[in-house]
Amino acid sequence: MTDTPKEIETSTSVASKQIRELEWIEKLTHFMDNLVRVPGTKFRFGVDPLLGLIPFAGEIVTFIISAIILLALIRHGTSGKLVMLMLSNVTVDALVGAIPFLGDIFDFTFKANKRNINLLKQYHHEGKHTGSGLKIILGVLASLLIIIFILIFISYQFLKWASNYIQPKLF
Repeated sequence: MTDTPKEIETSTSVASKQIRELEWIEKLTHFMDNLVRVPGTKFRFGVDPLLGLIPFAGEIVTFIISAIILLALIRHGTSGKLVMLMLSNVTVDALVGAIPFLGDIFDFTFKANKRNINLLKQYHHEGKHTGSGLKIILGVLASLLIIIFILIFISYQFLKWASNYIQPKLF
């Protein structure tokens, strides 16, 4: 059986759309993780660690951007194992990044979005790329929401502690 010209055209347009979306994701990942090169070195960083310098809100914003990138990558059909690897990268980045001072340093070196793009490329080239299911996407969404709530709770507890610590010293 051979494909008809219409089937070939449809599959070509779908592949073209996926390539355009992946290019957009790669540009966003570059912006978040590798935008600026430190002169005289190979070290690069992006907007992610700079946003992470804003206490709590910056880490939540970068987590949401990483979650959007992760969900877009999942739409391209990934195995459950790959989804879990990607989710673990985003989770580690968000949780360690939320720790004052240590998290700021960590954000400059651990590039979860770039790691996820590299994982996706690795799976494409090794032929381990399989279709994604609705259950995986719903599980990832639930996990991401739980992580957001954990970050908000940690932020609230820290601010509560900081206000109790600073207030007695001011008065």
